[in-house]
Formats: sequence, structure tokens, C-alpha cells
Amino acid sequence: MIIRENQDSIFFREVSIRICGSLEIQKALWMCFQYVRQVMPLDELHMAFYDQALGTMKTIAYADREAGRISSDDTPLSLPSRKELEDPLSYPRVRRVNSSDDPISNPVGRQRGWEESSLLINRLIIDGRYIGAFVARAIGKDRYTEEHLHLWTLINEPAAVALANYLQFREVSRLKDLLADDKSFLQTELRKTFGDQVVGADLGLRQVMKQVRQVAPLPSPVLISGETGTGKEIIANTIHDLSKRKDGPLIKVNCGAIPETLIDSALFGHEKGAFTGAHEQKRGLFERADGGTIFLDEVSELPPAVQVRLLRVLQEKEFERVGGINPLRVDVRIVSATNRDLSYLVEQKKFREDLYFRLTVFPIAVPPLRERKSDIPALIDHFIQKKCREMGLRTLPAPGAGMIDQLMAYDWPGNVRELENAVERAIIVSNGKHLIFNDFARPLSANLRYEPHIENDLLSLGQIEARHIRLVLEQAKGKINGPGGAAELLGLNAGTLRHRMKKLGIPFGRKADYR
Repeated sequence: MIIRENQDSIFFREVSIRICGSLEIQKALWMCFQYVRQVMPLDELHMAFYDQALGTMKTIAYADREAGRISSDDTPLSLPSRKELEDPLSYPRVRRVNSSDDPISNPVGRQRGWEESSLLINRLIIDGRYIGAFVARAIGKDRYTEEHLHLWTLINEPAAVALANYLQFREVSRLKDLLADDKSFLQTELRKTFGDQVVGADLGLRQVMKQVRQVAPLPSPVLISGETGTGKEIIANTIHDLSKRKDGPLIKVNCGAIPETLIDSALFGHEKGAFTGAHEQKRGLFERADGGTIFLDEVSELPPAVQVRLLRVLQEKEFERVGGINPLRVDVRIVSATNRDLSYLVEQKKFREDLYFRLTVFPIAVPPLRERKSDIPALIDHFIQKKCREMGLRTLPAPGAGMIDQLMAYDWPGNVRELENAVERAIIVSNGKHLIFNDFARPLSANLRYEPHIENDLLSLGQIEARHIRLVLEQAKGKINGPGGAAELLGLNAGTLRHRMKKLGIPFGRKADYR
């Protein structure tokens, strides 16, 4: 009796270690096969999964004298066999049969080309549900004894755990691959507006695209200039995607939206303890862009100290983190953009002249929408498709009669961004009918009723800008973000507007009352 218990214990331990020893099920079966064949007759180990939805037995792996292998055999089962499998508690967990006599094993054996064989079959059950089978096969009839059946009964639970683990592992691997594929797809979609796919590439932006194709394959810095909302970021995307760095990162930075106290750390990173609150080392955006492209939008807003560090990156390809002493080298292409006249800022000593010349190695000027109105019909069609896709709409509404002519007659001070917002609003209020733009394509002067007047003392540019922003805020009742907000009326990014208001001393938020 003691000898029998020892033999049972050894068999259970050795098979359990092997069958659960690897998530690569073919490897686990091969290790298990090499041990089991020393204890009983064995020509093949077979692991199968029952697909209840399809009513089939799927062989997922098997092992023989040569190796363990993954399989994809799929055997349809009869309705009586399926009912038997789906009622696991009414039938024995382990059985000893000849392949030709068993209604479940027989079709599997025929499909796999088995000759007459003896089988030991473990019915694998997890949480009261039949999930599959673990089968030992020996060629010939009646090769297995009651003693072999007893041993096979011992490893029912480890085999069920091994199959369940493998199925979960396979599902996790499948989802991981799906996520990787989705990520790749979404990154491609997010940067899809490049090359000939840029709206207006063959019309109003033809000259711009010619310049883009010239400079994109080269490492030279590029400065993209143009009014707010003209699509400078799309041009930056295009340069990156047509460059040799297209498989590297594209890091985008809105220099006007980052507070001056944080921009140095954001761009170049910081060491632990570099300043209050620096509890750990942090990589900057330049480090993250290594091997790729960094897009510095609103580069004119960079403070003087950061301009110096940026110049060093352009000249020497190196920098130190805030609080650091060791130089870090990066291979980054710099594409910058501005809606301001940098040469004028250089004259005013507000932008470094040496940095200006470094950034403008290859300047590209993006024309405003009023100078390329031939692009408007294509842009409207593009935005209708884009917005309907985002909103989950199945039908694409078309502009109403005369609407295209009305839109072509408008000067679009907010450029492409204003047109996009107008299309989105029109879709929202259209209720699936034709798009009407009567309330949207109106000059700012009509909305604001702004009448310029002459004063005895000439106003500075900042004072004029501050007065105009206050007028717009009054019209928007203090609202900055969203449809009808001051940022939209001015054709500015909301972060940029707040930054300018802060510099001009214009209150916003709870401090202001524009009602």
C-alpha cells in the first residue's frame, strides 16, 4: 500500500511539474511525454479544447517521439456528443477506451489519421464547465490497464489548470497583438494628412507642398510661419512623415501654453532635487524626441533663457537637464512654427538673432485661407467626413443651395480652424438635412460692433491688442474655450489667448466679470 502511494505521488508530481512547467503548451506536452512513456505505453499526448459555440473539438497541441507541436485541427462533433460534453457532471472524468469504439474520439482520430489505438481520456473541467481533453494514445487495442487508468486519474486537475492557463495566455497574447496593431493603425491615422493627402496639396498649398518635399528628406531645421489656424501643425506632420525619421517619435510642444517657470524642465528635463517638488529625475521632451522630430509651435513665446539652451541644442546637439552637470547628446530634428514676425521680434531684441538664423534655415510660409479660397470646397468635404466619423453619423449631409458661394465670399479670419468649427456646428444643427452656414460665416466686426476711433495719444501695439481682446471677451461674456468663446472668435488657441491675456494684464476666470 505504501509503495502504491509513493508511486502515485511520484507520478502526480512529475507530470504536474511538466504539464504546468511552460506556457508554451507544445513544450509542456513534450516534457510530459518523455516522462509518461517511461511509465506506460505511449505514442502520443494530445491536448484539445472544446469550442461550445461552434460545437467542435480543437486540437491545440500534441507530442510524440519526435517533438511537441502546435496544431490547428478542428473536428465537428455530433449533437449527442456535444450534449455529453456540455453535461460534465453526468459522465466520468476519466475513461479508458479504444479509439474506434468511442463516439467522441472516433471522429477526431479519423481526421488526424490515427490507426486503431488505445486511449486514456481526461475530461478537463474548470468551474463546472467542460473546457477540453488531455489524451494519452498508444497504437493498438486494449494497451492500457486499470493501473494506467488510475494513474491518469491523478493528473486530471493539473492538466485542466495547464489548459486553462494556456487559453488565457493565448487570449492575452492575442489582445496584446491587437493593441499593438491598433496603436500602429491609430498613429498612422493621426498622421495620415501628409504628402498628396494634405487637403489643398494640388491647389492653394501646391507651392508649400513643393517646399515640403524638398526639405523633408534632409536634416535641416524648418520654420513654418503663418496665421493662426492655417494648418502649420499639419505641415509639420507632413515633414516628419516624409523624412527618414518617420519611424521615430514626433514630439509636439506648444511653447505658448507652458508657463515660463516650467518650460525649461519640460523641454530638457530635470534631476532629482533640482528644485522644490522635483522628487525624481524626469526626462525632457528633447530626450523623448531622440531619433525623431520635435515640433516647437509658437516658438516666438520661448523665454530668453530657454532660447539660449535651444541654440546650444541646434549647434552642438547636446544639453543638460535642469540641475544636472552631465551633458546629454540627442539626435533631433527641429521643426518650429510661429504666427508672429520673428524678424520684427529680433529687431525689438525680444528674440535672439543667432537663434533666428538657426531656425530659419528653410522657411515655409503657409498662406491664409483667404488667399487660397480654391481649397474651401475640398476642405468642407474633408471636414464633413471627419466630423461625421467622429460623431458616428452614417449619412453625410451636404451644404445647402448657395452655401458654398457664401463660404467662398467670406474672408475666414480664423482660417482653416474657423472653417472646421463652422462645419461642425452646421452638422450639429442640421438634423441630418442640408448644412446651413448663415449664422456662422460672419465677420467679427458684425458680431462685435467694433468701431475704431481716433484718440489724441497714440496707443502702443500692446494697448490696442488688449483693448481688442477685452471687446471680444465682452462679446463672448467672458467665455474663452469652446464654440462662441473668445479664442474661437479671435482664431487663437485657448492656451495662447490665456498666455497673452496674462502678459497684457487682462483678468480671466473668477477674477473677471464680462457679463
